[in-house]
This record gives sequence, C-alpha cells and structure tokens, in this order.
Amino acid sequence: MPEETERTEQATPRRRQEARRRGSVAKSMEVNSALALLGGTLVLYVWGGHMLRGMADVVQGVLAGTGTARLTPVEVQRYASAGLVFLGTLLGPFLAAMVVFGLAANYAQVGVLFSGEPLVPRWDRINPAAGFKRMFSKRALFELLKGVFKIVLVGWVAYGVLRGRMEKFFEMADWDVGEVFGFIASTAFMVLVKSGLVLLILALLDYGFQRWEYERTLKMTRQELKEEFRQTEGDPLVRARIRSLQRQLARQRMMQAVSKADVVVINPTLLAVALMYIPEKMEAPQVVAKGARKLAERIREIAMEYKVPIVEDPPLARLLYRRVEVGQQIPMELYQAVARILAYIFQLRGEV
Repeated sequence: MPEETERTEQATPRRRQEARRRGSVAKSMEVNSALALLGGTLVLYVWGGHMLRGMADVVQGVLAGTGTARLTPVEVQRYASAGLVFLGTLLGPFLAAMVVFGLAANYAQVGVLFSGEPLVPRWDRINPAAGFKRMFSKRALFELLKGVFKIVLVGWVAYGVLRGRMEKFFEMADWDVGEVFGFIASTAFMVLVKSGLVLLILALLDYGFQRWEYERTLKMTRQELKEEFRQTEGDPLVRARIRSLQRQLARQRMMQAVSKADVVVINPTLLAVALMYIPEKMEAPQVVAKGARKLAERIREIAMEYKVPIVEDPPLARLLYRRVEVGQQIPMELYQAVARILAYIFQLRGEV
C-alpha cells in the first residue's frame, strides 16, 4: 500500500541514535571551511606585522649574502633547514588557528562523535558502476553547482576589493619595500575578510539545507515504525500472552494460599475473600485471596476441600473485596468486624 511505503513519519530517537552511531549526521563542510578561513584571517591580523617583518629580514639577509654565499651541499642543507624552521615559526600560528576553528565548527555541528563505521570497507564504495552513478547523480550535480557558485562569488568579492584599489597599484612603483608589503597585506586582508563573511553566510544556508536533507532521509515508513515498536516494546500478541500467563500464575498462587487461610468471608452468590492471621508475624489480618462470581465459587470449593471455615457476612465481604488488595493487611476500621470472626474461628479450633 502507498501509505506503508512512503516515508511520512518522523524519525524515532532510536533511529537517530543508530544513524549517529554509523557516523551519519547533519553537517556542512562549508561551515568548517568558512570558520577556518576567518580564524586564519584573524591570526593574520594579529600576527601579520610580525610575519611581514620576518619576511623582510629574510629577504634582506638573502640579498646581503648573495655575494659571499657558498652553495656547497652542507650550506644548502643548512639553508633549507633554517628556511623550514623559519616557515614553521612564521606560519605555525596561522595553520594552528585554521585547525582549531575547523574543529570548533565541527564540534558545534555534531558534538563529540567517534565512529568507525565510515572506515569499514563496503563494496558499493569501490564498485565502478556505483561510483559512476554517484558521479552523475543529483547530489553530485548540486555539489558541482555549489562549488562553481562559491568560486564566482569569491571572485566577485575579490574583484570588488581590487577595483576599489586599482589606482594605488599604479603608484606602487614610487613606494619603498615596506609600503608595498603593507599595501599588499591590507588588500589581501580585506579580500580574506569579505570572502570569509560571504562564505560564512553561504555556509549557514548550506547547513540549513543539509539539516533539512538529513531529516528527510531519516523519515520512516509506517511499516518501519511498527517494526521498530515490535523490536523495542515487543509484539503486542506476545506481550498480551505474557500478561495472561502472569495472571494465571498469580491466580494459581492465590488459590494455593486459600488452603492455608484461617477463614473465607463470603457474599453467598458473588464474592469471596480469604483471610489469614498469624499473630507472631502479622500486625493485622491479611487478605490472601479474593474473587467474584466464578473465581469466588472456586475459592469456596478450595476452602471446603481443605476444611477452611466459611463465614457469610455480605457487608464485610463487600468492604474487604473493594478496599483491600491481595497481600495487603486490612485497614484499622475493619479490625473489630474481622476480629469478631477470627475469635469465633479460633474458639472453634480451641486456640483461645
């Protein structure tokens, strides 16, 4: 039936947990990229002056030593090692900031999640036919168009910044090296900031779409909902059968307790309540069995079989049946009525 195959039901908590365990979460890599770019730009703003001074010192040092430098293998290795250390020191904070902001963006979207499921080898990942199908799917087309749009958007932002500073580019021939570096750095900083903000807006829109798509894929059919309910709560027929067996066992235990009762109080045709009182163990008499109609008849039969005294007292039988559950002691207001009956029974037995 159509309503059984259409995914119209919202995902249950269990389905969401299973999806998360498999590593399937709503996440946009655009958010990671945008925040990483803005984080790196922030570090450039704080660290940029130091980076420019360091680069200027290196350039001056290289130019000053060009006449005396000896390009032996040992010297080349020393220069290369020094250059790598310098680049690491210079670019380390920038790269570290990008990593930290990227991880923060990932945590903000999905929290802490460790799943090895995506690393498990699967045939559909290496199947050429499946891969070819994914390449030309609607999802791949959407990602392609999104990538092209990002490039065009960033290019448009960069062009806007450069066009506003175009006149100054022609004046750079009269500037010294420091002014040239400062102008290029400020221009690059403006391009990065504006591009990062535009990409962040685009990333938030993409996250909203990814969230919507994720919720859509998690939806369940009514049949899946029924199957999950059976797995978590059990089949209704099985649960009904278990409850029936539990009632039968409770009834059997109750009937066994009738044979040990001290007295059965009855309403002749409807009710029967079996009472037990052990002074050394009980503070008050206790109801060990009760029933109506056929069950009351069965209680009377067992009482007669085991010679348990039967006392006809309709008002007391009704009160006991309505107010006291099996296994409970009688309330204080019924002490006198029950004590009168028990005293009579114990007197017949010769226990008083």
